Amino acid sequence: MPQGQMTSTDIQSAIRTAIDGAEAYMDSEIQPQREDAQKYFDGRVNLEHEEGRSSVVSTKVRDVVRGAKPSLMRIFLSNDKFVEYTPSNPQQVASAEQATTYAHWKFNQCGGYNVLNSAIHDALVKKSGIVKVWWNTEEVADIHTYENLTDQEMTFIAQDDNVDIIEHSQDIVIEVDEFGLDVEQNRHSMKVAHKREEGDMCIENVPPEEFFVNSSAKSLDDFLVCGHTTDKVVGDMVAMGYDYDILMRHAGTDGNVDDEEKYLRHGEYLDGDDQTNDPSMMPIVVTEAYMRIDVDGTGVPVMHKFVCVGTNHEILDFEPWDLAPFAVFQVDPEPHAFFGRSLAELIMNDQDTATSVLRGILDNVALVNNPRKVVNDEFVEMEDLLNNEIGSIIRADDISQIRDEITPFVAGQTLTALQYLDNLVEEKTGITKASMGLDPDALQNTTATAAQLTAQQGAGQVEVMARNLAETGFKRLFKLVLHILKTNSPEETLMRLSGQFVPVTPDVWDADMDVEVNVGLGTGQEDTKIAALMQTFQTQREIYQGYGPNNGFVSLTQMRNTLADMLAISGIRNTDRYYRPMNEQTEQALMQQQQALAEQQQQQPQQDQMAQAMIQAEQIKAQARIQSDQMKAQAKLQGDQIKLQADMQVKAEELRSKQGQELGKLQRDYAELQAADDRKRDEMAQDLLIQAAKILGEYGTAVDVERVRAIQSAPRDVNGNIQ
Repeated sequence: MPQGQMTSTDIQSAIRTAIDGAEAYMDSEIQPQREDAQKYFDGRVNLEHEEGRSSVVSTKVRDVVRGAKPSLMRIFLSNDKFVEYTPSNPQQVASAEQATTYAHWKFNQCGGYNVLNSAIHDALVKKSGIVKVWWNTEEVADIHTYENLTDQEMTFIAQDDNVDIIEHSQDIVIEVDEFGLDVEQNRHSMKVAHKREEGDMCIENVPPEEFFVNSSAKSLDDFLVCGHTTDKVVGDMVAMGYDYDILMRHAGTDGNVDDEEKYLRHGEYLDGDDQTNDPSMMPIVVTEAYMRIDVDGTGVPVMHKFVCVGTNHEILDFEPWDLAPFAVFQVDPEPHAFFGRSLAELIMNDQDTATSVLRGILDNVALVNNPRKVVNDEFVEMEDLLNNEIGSIIRADDISQIRDEITPFVAGQTLTALQYLDNLVEEKTGITKASMGLDPDALQNTTATAAQLTAQQGAGQVEVMARNLAETGFKRLFKLVLHILKTNSPEETLMRLSGQFVPVTPDVWDADMDVEVNVGLGTGQEDTKIAALMQTFQTQREIYQGYGPNNGFVSLTQMRNTLADMLAISGIRNTDRYYRPMNEQTEQALMQQQQALAEQQQQQPQQDQMAQAMIQAEQIKAQARIQSDQMKAQAKLQGDQIKLQADMQVKAEELRSKQGQELGKLQRDYAELQAADDRKRDEMAQDLLIQAAKILGEYGTAVDVERVRAIQSAPRDVNGNIQ
């Protein structure tokens, strides 16, 4: 029967026991092996050397690791999508492609190159590269300054739970109200911090000495406990919401201060002199552990995340959890065991052997070049003999008392043994000069097929390591990425792709999608892949051209993907520069456009005939309208001419009639004027006679009446002057 719910003491005891056991296993079994590997990588061996003899070290481990690392990096970095999410049904195809693209984009955004570089290096040297993936939420504060605020405005801002008041000052000002009275008013000045939470996915390489797992674990699917122990500062833990007093009880202890592995990695720069009097900056050991435990007493253990502090692992907080956020990268995993072998471990003994042989060769060469001397110190000045300056003089009473001790030169024969050791290392690791393309002598007098086989034999070992890294590390890493993005990302976010922002909806993804590896052994050589893709593209083009866009077998999107993969394998990753992006929506729109164009071309002949008939009909109508218009114009012209002649005759008759009337009027006016003139003359003649009679009667003078009449009757000009 299941027991009851566990008490806090039971939980504390369970997690402390599990962590202590796992750390003891790591410290006693795994860490010494990693320390030796680090020493050998740094160019040290476990061999002693005599004073005055050669102390040179053969750097086999470092040379092999540095030779394998570029090949492994190239395998992953030459492929934009070295892992892909595979849908479980047709409805998930689009979301799987979107998730694959977005996951790789986020991986690169989180420093994918550095993550890959560190993980591969740790796997080659220290058994495993540990990568941690989590969603990090931070509180961000924006500082704002307000001035001249009223009481209501100040209260409204201050009552916001997301606002912290940093500074506040108050002044009293005199203002005139609506009645013209002076009123005192409060005015506030404030500096506040508006807080908000921002979250994003983080990917981090965990130092090997900070990771622990129990001894019986075989993988991250069946462990008892695993976790991450690191050093933080009190202030960071307080910012995360943990109790300050509890933290200060454990502050001041560096959990890794005596860690030899950490010192080996940092060298002389790690001296422990970082000191401060600020309590918030004091170091504290923080352990993040993941363990399956039956907290509720149901009989079924459930994965929980524990946050502990101090060397005794006091629990600060714990909660149910889905997946341990770690991915383990290994180049040579051991079946049924959590830790495999590193590349360094395979050749550490060879480095010792090569170092011993190399030292012997150098010692022999040195003795041949500078032979030891046999002397009789009674006849030789020893001070002169011990002076190794070239050309120096040795004083001696008898030169026969000085002779060289002949050392046979055996270094030439020993060089064969050193070459054998080099070949032995190459066979173990597959890292050869021929496979790296560095030694032209290795391929002289060799057929092209033999040279290719030699290169492929070495590349096969590298491909095995790449495949192991992908299967052990990247599969789980991208499984964690998918889970974290789906669980924590907003409902819709944006991804920058080919210079454009593309909407992404992680909440609709299937978190249980499988992860497929596209690199390493089983995926073929690069030239083989390109040849296969070229043949595939040729077949795709023939099908598309032969059966049309609706062939149901090949689409433009698939053909574009083939071309993009060919460029990616060749090292050209910016495929959008050469081929426009293509998806099902774009292809469908293009097909609809082409279909509409084809229909338009089919309808074109009928439209042309109809247009020609309409043109001819319009031409006939136009000619008929022109003839009708011409006849109407002629008829109108004739009518206008007749009307004009009639009008001219009427006008002429009217003019003649008017002229006659005017002439008659002129004649009548002239007759009237002439009659008036006659009357005037008659009146003048009468007046002349009367005046002549008056003059004669009054003055007795006779007037020449006839002469006056002659003057009056004389013709005159227009001005009235006598002509």
